[in-house]
Amino acid sequence: MIESPSSLNWIKSSYSGGGGECVEWAPAHASATGIVPVRDSKRPGGPELLLSATAFAGLVALARSTEL
Repeated sequence: MIESPSSLNWIKSSYSGGGGECVEWAPAHASATGIVPVRDSKRPGGPELLLSATAFAGLVALARSTEL
């Protein structure tokens, strides 16, 4: 079960350009549980996606690719 979203330590990628189009994730929760919470930085009270570590790695790879 995920902790309350407000109790998680959310961070943005160091690659965020400051344009507001960012996602945040909770690495401490991911390390402890293997589940990676992800949310839209513009909607901190909004829904979160709960991804496996493998799915999160795929999301990061897609974001880094030039195919977007």
